[in-house]
Amino acid sequence: MGKNGAVFVINPPLLRASQASSGSATITATRIGPAVPHPASPAPARARSPPPAGCGRGGGRGEGRAGAVAEPAEFIRRAHEFKSQGAQCYKDKKFREAIGKYHRALLELKGLLPAPREQERDSRAASPPGAPNPGRLSEEQSKTVEAIEIDCYNSLAACLLQAELVNYERVKEYCLKVLKKEGENFKALYRSGVAFYHLGDYDKALYYLKEARTRQPTDTNVVRYIQLTEMKLSRCSQREKEAM
Repeated sequence: MGKNGAVFVINPPLLRASQASSGSATITATRIGPAVPHPASPAPARARSPPPAGCGRGGGRGEGRAGAVAEPAEFIRRAHEFKSQGAQCYKDKKFREAIGKYHRALLELKGLLPAPREQERDSRAASPPGAPNPGRLSEEQSKTVEAIEIDCYNSLAACLLQAELVNYERVKEYCLKVLKKEGENFKALYRSGVAFYHLGDYDKALYYLKEARTRQPTDTNVVRYIQLTEMKLSRCSQREKEAM
């Protein structure tokens, strides 16, 4: 600002320096009106932050399951713990909570034992880092995993049978899973017979119930359902004769 109040702005293109006699530089400035602010420069684009860790090697929830805690023994331990909690819920008649615990136990075991075809075809296939590797299971661990699976599926069927509206299709499904692994399992044979009876497949119901009776001939529930099934079959046969 000059002495008379005028505003002077140094304009870089008009800067001229001249050497005075004393050797000092003199700067010429251009007089302008009121100061006009320069337009603001556009803000630099913000860089995108990297995705949060946890989906890959960076840790998080995925690392907990597929990283440091990936030994089969740890999966088996957690599965056994959930199964025990489910059994306690069943004793306390908290059947819905028990179902959740048994499903959690089965989830822990998922992938530890491959399907039979996979055992033949992919027994030597490399597993992803940190993933449960069925080939690493010892014979004892394999038996433990199978025993937990059988107990969980049997217990799930038992829980469903306690419901007011029983899903017999699901009961049948769980029991047949057990019988694929242990064909002489009494509970699965009996409950399969009950499920087929209520689904109206009396021939299959009678087959499984009679198989159960060969394991426990004096079981009153088995005997009662055999009688009920035979009565249904007799009535169906009578109706067919009358219709002819």
